[in-house]
Amino acid sequence: MYSAGHIAIDPRTGRLTGETVAEQTAQVIANLRAVLGAAGSSLDRVLKTTCFLVDIADFPEFDRAYAAAFGEHRPARSTVAVASLVKGALVEIECVAARPLP
Repeated sequence: MYSAGHIAIDPRTGRLTGETVAEQTAQVIANLRAVLGAAGSSLDRVLKTTCFLVDIADFPEFDRAYAAAFGEHRPARSTVAVASLVKGALVEIECVAARPLP
């Protein structure tokens, strides 16, 4: 399955949440976890992510939050700096994941 890019939108309020890259990364991954679960997949079935950061200097903070969420599973990853993201987000993540065979 292919996901669109996700930003740190709180699904209860529809608003951007988190003031730091770490907080936003945690929310983005929680959102991805929910979307993957609804499609019959999970974070441990993610094959590749593409990650967008407004400031590449935030990479170490982002990387710690990302690694904490994925644990020992290390999907292929590309991380790029962008000029800006929708709604003023600091991070956006899209992914490709496998789904279990029927």
